[in-house]
Amino acid sequence: MPGSLRPINADRLTEAFHRNFTDHGEIGASLSIWQDGREILSLHGGSRTRDEVATWHDDTLVPVWSATKGPASLAFLLLLHDAGISLDEPVQSIWPEMQTRFSFGQMLSHQAGLPALDSLPSVFDHEAVAAALAAQAPQWPPGSAHGYHPRTFGFLLDECARRLSGGLPLGATLASRIAQPLKADFWISLPTSEHHRVARLYPGKAKPAASPDESAFFSAFQSPDSLTRRAFASPAGLHAVSDMNLPETWMASLPAHGGIGSARGLAAIYSLLATDGSWKGKQIVPPTVLSWTGHRLANGHDRVLLMPTAFSAGFMMDPLGPDGSPLQNRFGHNPAARGHPGAGGSLAFADPDRRLAFAYVMNQMEQGVMPGTKARALVAALGAC
Repeated sequence: MPGSLRPINADRLTEAFHRNFTDHGEIGASLSIWQDGREILSLHGGSRTRDEVATWHDDTLVPVWSATKGPASLAFLLLLHDAGISLDEPVQSIWPEMQTRFSFGQMLSHQAGLPALDSLPSVFDHEAVAAALAAQAPQWPPGSAHGYHPRTFGFLLDECARRLSGGLPLGATLASRIAQPLKADFWISLPTSEHHRVARLYPGKAKPAASPDESAFFSAFQSPDSLTRRAFASPAGLHAVSDMNLPETWMASLPAHGGIGSARGLAAIYSLLATDGSWKGKQIVPPTVLSWTGHRLANGHDRVLLMPTAFSAGFMMDPLGPDGSPLQNRFGHNPAARGHPGAGGSLAFADPDRRLAFAYVMNQMEQGVMPGTKARALVAALGAC
């Protein structure tokens, strides 16, 4: 109940937020924390550009890379629920051209075996990428293992979404079913009217690997023939950070890594998962969908990231060891928390035990795909509250 919720320590979080600028080279950033369906902390600072001519506001937008996967997955799960389709049903039931047989749950939890393509159509050609995925032989028998699908994940969801919605791209469902009712600033395919609000992204600087797991990932990423490198190169295009600063990228339909939003917009969406899925008395997310987001479907060694990961239906969770204890605390200290990081440092998640949603976005990237130094410091401050 609201009266029993553990409060946050705003001073501790504010201190950690400002240290990201003084100690870790942040340029511009926002932090938004919601509890019990309302925003209880909003911090922002810095500038939208390195030359400091454009101030970063609380509604500044920025590309968030794979933090897009959470809102995209939630929108897709609503379509599945509308169609009366369970996570156990095969994707081929709506996509008969798909030659590999796997379930919707396996697709959403990165078990489909399609993280990389042998052919490399353009990331901007949805039809060509969908056809390549349908013809692609899997990297492992679906369901036998899991491995992060950094880019193909979005095309798998988008193609299925279009087949469920009469041809509408997944970003349209996200807008109409989630973002617009919440008035949440988050888009997959940004309208031109919002382009003036977007901050510029800057690439991360080289740093030593923080752990043996991260070291293995970086080593594989540098090897052109590794599954890790191939997964992050499939499909072709948008491999430079500067590419994410182009309006044509902002307007594309890229549900795996092309979302743009504010910290407040991301946190508002995750607040649905932190509570009961309702917004101002209207049920936005049905109970069944809420349960799908929190049920761990894959857990253990990740064949692409080469470290322990865990996934529910579209959301990352902290992986569990053989004794059931968390191996990581990427999303705080609650194993039931679920969310998604974005390359370079963006992070958003929901902790239903605390009825709390968290989102951090920034424009000075760090190297890596997991939460970096800045996001981890904020999560630590949140957990210490």
